[in-house]
Amino acid sequence: MIKVDELRGAIAKNGYSQKDVASMIGVTPKTFYEKMKIGVFGSDEIEIMINKLHIEDPMSIFFARK
Repeated sequence: MIKVDELRGAIAKNGYSQKDVASMIGVTPKTFYEKMKIGVFGSDEIEIMINKLHIEDPMSIFFARK
């Protein structure tokens, strides 16, 4: 379960838009929004976001429990 609000915060903190992040991970903005909505990203996509957004505690965002 992904904490979407925290991911959005990390995106904004780094000065990116969701469209920018979609481009980083190689998907269309529409696909990115859908992935955010359902809370599912591939491991490669997660790794890119961790590195590009400088996420220090990825477990709390990408592998959160309800």
